[in-house]
Amino acid sequence: MDVLINVFVALHIIGIASLLGGFLTQMKAMGAGTARFVPAMLHGALTMLVTGVALVGLNQADDQTVDNVKIGVKLAVLIVILGLVYVKRDEEQIDKGMFAAVGALTTANIFIATLWT
Repeated sequence: MDVLINVFVALHIIGIASLLGGFLTQMKAMGAGTARFVPAMLHGALTMLVTGVALVGLNQADDQTVDNVKIGVKLAVLIVILGLVYVKRDEEQIDKGMFAAVGALTTANIFIATLWT
């Protein structure tokens, strides 16, 4: 079971890397006002959602403790990110504030995952 959990953790990290990487590649465009949500950001957020749900289930099945409040906060932040990216995915230009909010929420989700113990 540990190997399976570690595979899903790796996939979860790949998802966050895709989301954050997509944001970082658009930083220069954000400064110019031409930033857009690239497909990597949507796919990364979806990957995080699917692997995160799987990780919670696998950890509970393995009788490991799961901090449900932490998971709930992370899920709520991810749902907001996913909603923003999904709704605005076809637009050629995204408002700077909305684009920056997705980056800030993504970073916040990383810090929640690593610092909340």
